[in-house]
Amino acid sequence: MRDTLLPFSIPSIGEEEIEAVTLALRSGWITSGPRAREFEHSFGEFVGASAALALNSGTAALHLALAAIGAGPRTAVITSTMTFCSGVHVIEQVGARPILVDVEPDTLNIDPAAVEKAARSLRRGEKLAAIMPVHLYGHACDRDQLLRIARRHRCALIEDAAHAFPAGHAGRMIGGTGDSVPVLTAFSFYSTKNLTTGEGGMLTGPRDVVDKARLLSLHGISRDVWNRDQQAADPWFYEVTEAGFKYNMSDIQAALGIAQLRKTQGLSKRREEIARQYNDAFRSIEELEMPACRAHVDHAWHIYALRLHPHRMKISRSEFIAELRRRNIAASVHFIPVHAHRYYADAYSYQLEDFPIAWREYQRLVSLPIYPAMTDADVSDVIDTVRDVCATHRSLRTHAAVEA
Repeated sequence: MRDTLLPFSIPSIGEEEIEAVTLALRSGWITSGPRAREFEHSFGEFVGASAALALNSGTAALHLALAAIGAGPRTAVITSTMTFCSGVHVIEQVGARPILVDVEPDTLNIDPAAVEKAARSLRRGEKLAAIMPVHLYGHACDRDQLLRIARRHRCALIEDAAHAFPAGHAGRMIGGTGDSVPVLTAFSFYSTKNLTTGEGGMLTGPRDVVDKARLLSLHGISRDVWNRDQQAADPWFYEVTEAGFKYNMSDIQAALGIAQLRKTQGLSKRREEIARQYNDAFRSIEELEMPACRAHVDHAWHIYALRLHPHRMKISRSEFIAELRRRNIAASVHFIPVHAHRYYADAYSYQLEDFPIAWREYQRLVSLPIYPAMTDADVSDVIDTVRDVCATHRSLRTHAAVEA
């Protein structure tokens, strides 16, 4: 057993990031400025986006995407119940109605068939503003089907890609633009994400929509401080043209993001290596079900989500995680379905069984550590510990079947 706790996730910060942030601090310009613009350009180029906007969180990116397309009262947005609550909060915050739907049993991504059914069942006088899929754990949704649905119903596709950098679907990176319907993608750069700026996010999409989001991101002011500072005449002057928000990214954060972006290939390769080691080790353990990865998907491996077979074990999911912790391996669960949270259950009269796949699969999910700072010894410790817990707490009935 390990002598010290292996954290669930820690950021991969090196001297390059420290130097980049130090230079930003010494530059005298630490709010949104040249580094934020450089980060937007580099990130947009990396994913193949027409335009990119650096923000202070992935939640801000989702909120601005909805605001920029005009989502509001008498509109609806379809999204998955298997997500973090912030992705549904923003729908309510713009005044739209969130419509939750169930997920696919293998990937736990939003089920296109459920999306189509929901899109055909709107309230009278209600318009579908957007479909908001979540690329859960870093595995891309069935983007082709979702785009077809969006075209049929003439709505936007707003991708929650908080887990999905750098992920791809059918040879195309998540975040790239160029479809016949508005496609906007929201990324998160929170401390545990594959690319981190400590806190932060990015919105990519068509230039006209991103330009609208940019205006809204800084109080609705016509010129930000950096642009005003570059003007020869009346640098103090600005106009407020929208009732906007305060969602801009600082140059300190952007400096960190630029350095992280340059290391993306190596960081992603390490995540893939760890996922491969886990898959090889857990494939033969009957108590476990490995994460799905479809052939046409480039998985970002932000989260490695195992699923337990409860009938094959003598302990519960909570006890399984506690046993890992007792052996100094931290684990977690992603996610508690939105419809199970008190606010949404009360507001929309949801029952736990209303989304049977999400509710069933949530109860057997366990997320294991997967991040580039893990050493091979760390990975071996996780594998050995999971094996030990499974062997120690294997159901007697399953054990007898194996012996036979």
